[in-house]
Amino acid sequence: MEVDEEGWPPASVESLWAVDLGDGTVRLDNTPWFVRGVASGDIVQVEIDDDGLRWAGETVRASENCTIRLIVLKDGGSAAARQTVLETFHRLGTTGEGIEKFRMVALDIPPEADIPRIRKLLEHGAAKEWWHWEEGCVTPAWTAAA
Repeated sequence: MEVDEEGWPPASVESLWAVDLGDGTVRLDNTPWFVRGVASGDIVQVEIDDDGLRWAGETVRASENCTIRLIVLKDGGSAAARQTVLETFHRLGTTGEGIEKFRMVALDIPPEADIPRIRKLLEHGAAKEWWHWEEGCVTPAWTAAA
């Protein structure tokens, strides 16, 4: 990953959980924190280095899931605030997880989730300064709901 002039993302490499499909590809099995352009469920080509590490290459098949990341501002991004964000978006059909170090929540949004309501809530929360958010990986369904 390329780190910008402000030091974001805070890492040049991100490890992701994946299921080896046995044909030089893996299915991503968690929501990326920092990598752009991939989402949980995507099938990605991998290369294995001399140490046995798998390095991601091209996406072979996209999952139709979206990855949206939030930096939680409300209550200083406390564990309770992050959990409330996760529970609120879960009611709209998402899954996700929080990470304390960056006050972040990463959302995995499947195609059957209520995308228009999710987008509306993201905008509302940003306007109220509850969070900042960004698109990590989006689909045509996400873009059409704008």
